[in-house]
Amino acid sequence: MILALDSVFEHCSVALLANNGDIVFQQTLLGNRKQTQQILPMINAGLQQTGITLSELTAIAFNRGPGAFSGIRINTAVAQALSFAHDIPCLPISSLQAIAQTAYQTTGLTQLYAVIDARMSQVYLAEFALADDSSTVMQLQHQEQLVDYYQSTKQALPLVGNGANLLSTFDNQIVINDIIPNAVTIGLLGLDLWQQGQSVCAKNALPVYLRHHAWKTLSEQQSMKN
Repeated sequence: MILALDSVFEHCSVALLANNGDIVFQQTLLGNRKQTQQILPMINAGLQQTGITLSELTAIAFNRGPGAFSGIRINTAVAQALSFAHDIPCLPISSLQAIAQTAYQTTGLTQLYAVIDARMSQVYLAEFALADDSSTVMQLQHQEQLVDYYQSTKQALPLVGNGANLLSTFDNQIVINDIIPNAVTIGLLGLDLWQQGQSVCAKNALPVYLRHHAWKTLSEQQSMKN
């Protein structure tokens, strides 16, 4: 049984998936201002409704970013805490891969750029594609990047995600802004990692921000004032 968590996008989402991919529980609450208060009660609700205990979990899949910094921290902290307390492996999932996977499942696109608005006039960007005709999981083709607004991509592949309209486009390049994954997608991608033996322990269940030094320590903030 996989517990899946996502607080990186504009919602708080929790799901429980059986090891064969069946969805046992899912709940998504829109808005991102109460995620800290929402996520633990949502997890408890899922466990109570299904009768599943934490000791029965195979792994915890969580959105490790990039994306909203507060959402990444909440997601990662909860996954790490449950992992430490109950000795449950973790499955860190890229938010960009989740967008690509959702786009594939909803539109049939098999090669694309996933794009998230990173604010500060930049976007998070990565190319994804199916490995072959028999594959159903979108895989990263090159490293995830942080790029400036209005840059052009190397290829005229579809741009998908809430930052898609913030890049310059080629003629007839497809732009889809309204692809928003939830915890079910995180869980399905986590299940694929689990089947490949790619789980990690709590201390290695780390967030990915891409933007370095975006959050300064108190001493660094004070030194900038002086």
